[in-house]
Amino acid sequence: MVSSPSAQASFRPEVYAIDFGTSNSLLAAANGQATYPPVPLDAGASDPTVLRTLLFFQDEFSCGSQAISAFVEGGMQGRLIRSIKKFLPYRSFSGTQIGHRLVSIEELVGRFLRVMRERANRYFDADVERVVLGRPAKFSLDAGDDRLAETRLEKAAKLAGFREVSFCPEPVAAAQDFQVDLDRPRIVLVADFGGGTSDYTIVRMRPEGFDPSDVLALGGISTAGDALDGSLMRHKVARHFGAEVTYRVPLGANKLTMPKGIMEKLCSPADMTILQHRDVLNFLRDVQSWSLGPDDRSSMDHLLCLVEDSLAFKLFESIERSKCELSSAETTEFVFEYPSIDLREPIRRDEFERASSREVSAILGALDQTVAESGLGYEDVDVVCCTGGTARVPQIARGIESRFGREKMQERRAFHAVVQGLAERAKMIANAA
Repeated sequence: MVSSPSAQASFRPEVYAIDFGTSNSLLAAANGQATYPPVPLDAGASDPTVLRTLLFFQDEFSCGSQAISAFVEGGMQGRLIRSIKKFLPYRSFSGTQIGHRLVSIEELVGRFLRVMRERANRYFDADVERVVLGRPAKFSLDAGDDRLAETRLEKAAKLAGFREVSFCPEPVAAAQDFQVDLDRPRIVLVADFGGGTSDYTIVRMRPEGFDPSDVLALGGISTAGDALDGSLMRHKVARHFGAEVTYRVPLGANKLTMPKGIMEKLCSPADMTILQHRDVLNFLRDVQSWSLGPDDRSSMDHLLCLVEDSLAFKLFESIERSKCELSSAETTEFVFEYPSIDLREPIRRDEFERASSREVSAILGALDQTVAESGLGYEDVDVVCCTGGTARVPQIARGIESRFGREKMQERRAFHAVVQGLAERAKMIANAA
């Protein structure tokens, strides 16, 4: 492996490896002889090799830290899109309105991948047209929707300028990166916890590597970090934004509450933009005027400010920060400040764990199903390799530990394991050419 940036000038990439994530994306490279570690794609990020999967449209298109800066400097106007990967398997989501034009999901993802490709090309002074893309073990439990997601991602990659597109399941790639630590044949579980999906691979690994036939089971679920953020929003924060509002329509006798469907959109960082649709926004304004008490009106004021001023990103950044703090502390304080909004909500870890129990059960249930499909028992697994930020959530870590034992658990680099494994796969493709 090439590891020194000073080797950049002499390294000639033939295939890129892209870990296109729900929250963060990375790019590494390979040729037939070596791999090159993740390249700097975002000079404004704390880790320049990590490009946040954020798209912003206003006068110009931007992504990553530039998207955040443009969004803030533009008074939080314009169109900020996050978690776009989540929508790839959704047949009901074919695209979105940007200005006066309907932009397809393939075009949205393609714009982002094109930025990654062009920045890497400039870094290497090259023009690379082949790519290995990571993909979840399962975009969706429905096989047809899973195929749709991969087809859309392939089209997006070609719109980005890639002529040849290959795929590798992300947990398999993480397993590929892990193999350097093996000293004898072992059964390895790789658990990759991202923002949008939780993915699992059980593989029989040998020091010299593994073949596709050594993959004993692949599994996963479209529930991960974003869903945990949503549970915290639902149970601790949403009441400040109209979740418990009561109202009565003019001339009506019944006391009504906020429709559940709207609140579910409020609790999804990817779906909140739906609340900006004209008919939904008009309904929220009506509820504000029909609300029954001062607390109801105050919470509706907060909700309308949140929607009209496009504060979803800012809000969920605060929620995610609180979630991360609860991984190492028993208590934290959720803080959200904005003109006309000043919220401070204490949160205990046990409250968060109760709030997220349904999501955690689904994540661990998918793990149990993957183990069952491998034909093995928990005791047959020798090593458990966890990667991704959500792996640090204590409730998930305890669930894995209780199944396999603490002595088997290893945690890898939060962001780099998958892309390094994809680079190894890219090297194999370059060798085969």
